[in-house]
Amino acid sequence: MSEQTQEPGPSVPRRVVVAGAGMAGVQTAVALREQGFTGTVILIGAEPHQPYDRPPLSKAVLLGKAEGSAFDLDFEALGIELRLGCEVLGLRPGDHELDTEDGPVPYDVLVVATGAEPIRLPGAEGVPGVHLLRTLDDAERLRPVLARKHDIVVVGAGWIGAEFATAAREAGCAVTVVEAAERPLAGALPAEVAAPMAGWYADAGAVLRTHARVERVEPGAVLLDDGTRLPAGAVVVGIGARPATAWLAGSGVELGAQGEIVSDQHLRTSAPDVYAVGDCASFPSGRYGERLLVHHWDNALQGPRTVALNIVGRASGETSAVYDPVPYFWSEQFGRFVQYAGHHAGADTTLWRGDPAGPAWTVCWLRGDRLVALLAVGRPRDLAQGRRLIESGAAMNPVLLADPARPLKAATA
Repeated sequence: MSEQTQEPGPSVPRRVVVAGAGMAGVQTAVALREQGFTGTVILIGAEPHQPYDRPPLSKAVLLGKAEGSAFDLDFEALGIELRLGCEVLGLRPGDHELDTEDGPVPYDVLVVATGAEPIRLPGAEGVPGVHLLRTLDDAERLRPVLARKHDIVVVGAGWIGAEFATAAREAGCAVTVVEAAERPLAGALPAEVAAPMAGWYADAGAVLRTHARVERVEPGAVLLDDGTRLPAGAVVVGIGARPATAWLAGSGVELGAQGEIVSDQHLRTSAPDVYAVGDCASFPSGRYGERLLVHHWDNALQGPRTVALNIVGRASGETSAVYDPVPYFWSEQFGRFVQYAGHHAGADTTLWRGDPAGPAWTVCWLRGDRLVALLAVGRPRDLAQGRRLIESGAAMNPVLLADPARPLKAATA
């Protein structure tokens, strides 16, 4: 997409509609108020529940340690109108109207924050005992499954598969994880970095089967393409997610190859007065020189601030805020706290800090002498310091950087 060159509107809009009531949508509505926006803010969510945070679903909510994870916000006091249990159906930018189950909703500015939806396992639709883990309802359906200590097959050894397997083992279930690739996290990390993580499954008492493709799922079993039949009281599918943007078909909003909304550096879309934020949108990163699509919680927390600044700043003619974060995410799996910051594609050097066979280690990626990404296992100080070093673009000394006893901030050139 060529960079949009929309001119700021002549005045602050009176009515902002936010489509999507997950983290990105809620934070957009809250950020508008924090930036002093006094007009109407309408937050539309497809689920009937009060807006909630997703990370606890694979942990406390799933294990029955918490009943829910609703955001601790007083929407009424903030003057945010909630319309829940209302699915968005389409968009007519020329009319400045959002089509929903409850009828058209006019807007001055629209923020699309519809997130991502899990990819379903072909042929498993309608088979009893097959589950996804994306929503509060999904977690509530899975909670009694764990309580009954079923034999569970997890399809997919990505982040969500590992987190669910961790919870299932904690609940006392027998767990087998099947992964079509040759290693866990094949789409997220290089082979040499993901390799040590394969052993975590056995350490936790879970079975990891790689190069294992699902032929079909039937009640009580998963059949692999090599003829293996795995007993399964329940099957949990975690094979990725795609942007929830099918409802934008025919709207004229530009979508990318993965169905994501193609936004510019200010998080504006190709449609006038329409922004996009969170899992449903990609953005051009000047820092990394490529377009990024980030499906992680921190992106849904940070992006809304840029959107709110740009909506409120339209009237004053202020320079539009640019969104170019250092991506960040974390995962808790098999007793380990895993954190990642940056974007390692394009790096030309990989350095290790510590022994990957041990409980705590870090991998650093450099492009030239600049730190561009790091993965920290049980080393939160490395992550915190490394993230700041990536942001600053400081030159690093590779010899000092590889010394795990030296603080990262003391490894600059």
